Amino acid sequence: MSKKYGLGKGLKALIPDSALELSEKDENGVNYIDIDFIQANRDQPRKTFDKDKIVQLSQSIKEHGIIQPLILNKLGDNMYNIVAGERRWRAAKLIGVKKIPAIIMNLSDGEVLEISLIENIQRQDLNPIEEALAYRKLINDFNLTQEELSAKIGKSRTSISNCMRLLNLDSRVQKYIMDGVITEGHGRALLGVENGELQHKLSLDIINRNLTVRDVEKIIRNLHSDKKDKVKVIKEENIYYLDIKERLENLLGTKVLLMNKKNKGKIEIEYYSQEDLQRILDILKI
Repeated sequence: MSKKYGLGKGLKALIPDSALELSEKDENGVNYIDIDFIQANRDQPRKTFDKDKIVQLSQSIKEHGIIQPLILNKLGDNMYNIVAGERRWRAAKLIGVKKIPAIIMNLSDGEVLEISLIENIQRQDLNPIEEALAYRKLINDFNLTQEELSAKIGKSRTSISNCMRLLNLDSRVQKYIMDGVITEGHGRALLGVENGELQHKLSLDIINRNLTVRDVEKIIRNLHSDKKDKVKVIKEENIYYLDIKERLENLLGTKVLLMNKKNKGKIEIEYYSQEDLQRILDILKI
């Protein structure tokens, strides 16, 4: 019985018929390509691959074969770039498969990136940081607005914007999210802190103390509250010392400088001649 292959309804809708290069050798339009002629896509949105899951997939391929063909983009000189199916390719290489079923396409760089991104999103294969990086690349490289990207991938502009905000996190925090050590929700909470070092410190607290997103939000609210209280105290102190400075200058008729540091400080009184100094001493009754 011959195997039936398909792209899947969502992915197939993205691919123009003119981009397909169907083989005459297979009634389903599937070619069998030498694995040595296939290379990974350097712009693949997915950056991390679970080694254990690749091993599991290789065992499944060993038993059942590759059920879903890869989607490849022809580069010329018998070389092909992976548009969709890198996990299957990696698993097949692991067990020494020589030829891989594939559908060959002729796509622009933009179409390759777009299809790779959407294929991974549909399979929920990207972590939040990979997804955000892919959005940014699509927007920057192909001059798309968030609204245009929203229409292409079927996600709301708000969802895209919120995801891309994660790229404002400290790079170490982003790595924790990519590795699944902390969650996207933790990352969103940490965006409430601008300082990268503090973001990193809080992320370590999340890991070491097993903090929930609500815990982190409460900590950050308290930090902001403490900061406001400190600003209020400093402001009140400044008003107090300014009043004393003005009163001394009015009394002595010269410039006075107050230097306050914690619970101690200095008072500097300027004079401009010996007679001026004596005048100030007379006022102070010294």
